[in-house]
Amino acid sequence: MKVLLINGSPKTNGCTYTALSIAAEELEKNDIETEIFQVGLNPIRGCIGCGMCAKDENGLCCFGDDAVNDAIKACETADGIIIGSPVHYASASGAITSFMDRLFYAGGSKLRYKPGAVVASCRRGGASATLDQLTKYFGITSMPVVSSNYWNMVHGNTPDEVLKDEEGVQTMRVLGKNMAWMLKTLDAAKKSGVNPPEPEAKIKTNYIR
Repeated sequence: MKVLLINGSPKTNGCTYTALSIAAEELEKNDIETEIFQVGLNPIRGCIGCGMCAKDENGLCCFGDDAVNDAIKACETADGIIIGSPVHYASASGAITSFMDRLFYAGGSKLRYKPGAVVASCRRGGASATLDQLTKYFGITSMPVVSSNYWNMVHGNTPDEVLKDEEGVQTMRVLGKNMAWMLKTLDAAKKSGVNPPEPEAKIKTNYIR
């Protein structure tokens, strides 16, 4: 089994990476393979709702010049996903927001029924709003949400400060353990013949007629 951890920070080894690494370490201890996917410094295009991904045989976005399609492909072999973001102006970073819009618009079917979690890192405030924003992607993709013993956030302005946030570090550890438990539980259910429900064709009701 494998968990894809997406680092939505432009800093490769910053606070968000530190938080994700703690969760990844616990997953590895539970024999769950991990991969930290770096969104990077390059610009991420926003989704324009063109619908071309629905016509692509591989379900890829028509914008192929950034990291999104690589992430969509990585989601195919992942059994769970953890999204990490720094807090920018009391919300998720602009890069991860654009990234998530296109990842879920084009590749949402590759994540259906797979457990997901969100991690936020901040210096002081705005983490709750960031968690709320990013968790909503799971809520329209039939994804079980994995929690911890507190909201999935760490505080600090540097990786060293994050490691001094003892409660935040524990929260990340417990998140990793809970994700491993969820994956193993779902795997055991699948082996015993309990499979996810067949997805229904989406019904859309417009409010203005």
